[in-house]
Amino acid sequence: MKNKNFYFFLSVLLIVAFFTNSCKKEKQNYIPTLFATGTWQLSSILESKYLGDSRLSLDTLQCDTTQFFTFNKDDMTCTYTNFDCVDQEAKGTWQLSDTRLFLFADMTVKDGSQVGTSKPFLNARIINVGEYSLVLEAGDIQTYYTATDRRTIRRYGFVRIKPVTAN
Repeated sequence: MKNKNFYFFLSVLLIVAFFTNSCKKEKQNYIPTLFATGTWQLSSILESKYLGDSRLSLDTLQCDTTQFFTFNKDDMTCTYTNFDCVDQEAKGTWQLSDTRLFLFADMTVKDGSQVGTSKPFLNARIINVGEYSLVLEAGDIQTYYTATDRRTIRRYGFVRIKPVTAN
């Protein structure tokens, strides 16, 4: 009698396990959530100049103005505050490539030279995105280039800042 109960329980357990594992799993993607949780504060900008694949220079760009990059997952909008040390708030929309390796943010910002405007994150390569850090490369990041192509690539490093809470 004990064996019958044991075998019955075991077969019910196997049937439940089979149906649980055969259910369609939803494709989970946490990368948009990582972008949109909190505000990103710029911590560093490295600018590399290349001739072909040879790096000619590497400079750390400095700015006295605090810069913020904010992403909204609900309506896929983004805001960049004080880009290139210019007092401004640029707004646009954002999306990720199908491979989740590139960020497309169409915001238009004033350049630090005050001469023109640009879309610096229209096609930015995602180097790292995590709970506390985000690294993007922008500029001349094309995959193929010749030995005589001059390229400038900026690497933007951001850290997530905690939202201010009232005590």
